[in-house]
Amino acid sequence: MIQPIQHGAELLRDIAETQVAAGEVAIWWFGQSGYAIKTASALFYVDLYLSELLTAKYANTEKPHIRMTEAPIRGGEINNAEWIFASHKHSDHLDPATMPDLFAASPDAKLVLPAALIDHAVSLGLPRGRLIPTRGEETFSIGPITVHSIPSAHPGLDYNEQSGYLFLGFVFEVDGVTLYHSGDTLAYDGLAERLKPFNLDIAFLPINGTDARRDALHVPPNMNAQEALTLAQAVGVKLVIPHHYDMFTFNTADVSDFTALADAAGQPYKVLQCGERFVWRH
Repeated sequence: MIQPIQHGAELLRDIAETQVAAGEVAIWWFGQSGYAIKTASALFYVDLYLSELLTAKYANTEKPHIRMTEAPIRGGEINNAEWIFASHKHSDHLDPATMPDLFAASPDAKLVLPAALIDHAVSLGLPRGRLIPTRGEETFSIGPITVHSIPSAHPGLDYNEQSGYLFLGFVFEVDGVTLYHSGDTLAYDGLAERLKPFNLDIAFLPINGTDARRDALHVPPNMNAQEALTLAQAVGVKLVIPHHYDMFTFNTADVSDFTALADAAGQPYKVLQCGERFVWRH
């Protein structure tokens, strides 16, 4: 199993003590699509999966969720959360075994999530008053962060009139940096056009793709490495950070395939190690 560079209290202390100037962003990868992101005036978390829930749930099935990367921290250890984002319902993005403990440890934390998932989040024990719904294709502010909720396709652009899109990504504008976290998505027609106006500094994009085996198991697909790079170059992203790999053996990708393609295309990127601090500057 891949060991995180920093664990537990050490990781949390590094996040707390890291000083970030305007025009900079500090990023820690927590595995899969999960990150802590810190700017000059904001700290927020996105798509945290910090438990063994899915390994237990799918044991002895045709798609065992065998962990490849050890969780660098548990939800109950995170006591500094103010803003958390969840892109969709799947447990490796909105974890029923992470969020209640995190909410207890961080009593001021609030969770931004698709409006369609409010009742689901309440069923997990999360107080309704600490949930911030968004329908997608909305712009709103939380603290110093301007948030744009961007529809994602996993695999379809699932939408209903009452609650909006079920799968989302988020563009964050804060302290002179602009970031896009895709959640889980295909590179659907129209996504590049939605993203181009933001002049993105960093895009966090999935690279695990799909194949016949995963299709047969009804595993929802994501963009693969080439599709992620094609999107990034169409949008003009300054830096790509790949995600959604090295978590479960049945649904991963070799990140070296991504780096080879990125090198060939001349696309700047950063491959993070779990628990590593990375600071990007304009």
